[in-house]
Amino acid sequence: MNYHNSYIIADPNEAFILETAGEWWIAENVINFRSISNDVTIRGKGDLRRKGIIQHAIDMNYCKDDDEFDFAITYAASNRMPRYVEYSMNRLKENVGKITPLMMMEFLREHEGNICRHRRNDFTASSQVSQLNKDKNHVDWFTGSALTCLSVFKPYFFPLSGKGILDFKPNDKINEDWFWIRHFNHVKSFIKNPLNENLERNDYKESITNIEQNLIRRISKISSNESNLTNEQLLDEFNSINKIAWKKTEELLEEK
Repeated sequence: MNYHNSYIIADPNEAFILETAGEWWIAENVINFRSISNDVTIRGKGDLRRKGIIQHAIDMNYCKDDDEFDFAITYAASNRMPRYVEYSMNRLKENVGKITPLMMMEFLREHEGNICRHRRNDFTASSQVSQLNKDKNHVDWFTGSALTCLSVFKPYFFPLSGKGILDFKPNDKINEDWFWIRHFNHVKSFIKNPLNENLERNDYKESITNIEQNLIRRISKISSNESNLTNEQLLDEFNSINKIAWKKTEELLEEK
């Protein structure tokens, strides 16, 4: 790994990519679309940067001068976009103006460009799709489970009404009742050869898509009537959809 972390920071009006290298950071204003992953991707000097980042690079002999500074090369020796970022950028470019939450869920499930990562013990721990609306409530979709291609995205609406917050702490041992563990055990027989034809796996994935399409239709119906509901009524309606999502997910895990 040649990076510390990379972030997308966005609201309905604008978005930025923030990338870090130790205590140093640089940011890029997103134009139209952008993708990030486990690597440094910002080229040149970015649009915003921590004061002194270029001089630090010169002092450390990462580059000769201001003109030679190129963040991805200077701080990570990366002179080309990572293959999986390049793939996802091309997929986004092909669909500018017609991207939907369901389409993004399907993007995150793709194995051709190594977007959904699972092979042996290497797999995505959880996935998220966020729909930021200017005049309506935002919808954040989370899998909360491994293997994006075999997970249901469940909608959440903030503020979270009546939801408990768990303290972050290490656990001494695995609890077999955790949803993440139960889901992984249920789908692990489908992990091998994700690009090969598997009728049982295809049926399982079709069930997931059907659940998500139904959830999206329910949200769309409520959103179209949003102006006639109080904020409290709206959150109650949305939270009921979240409960349906979890109920359907649990039913899917019970199927043999």
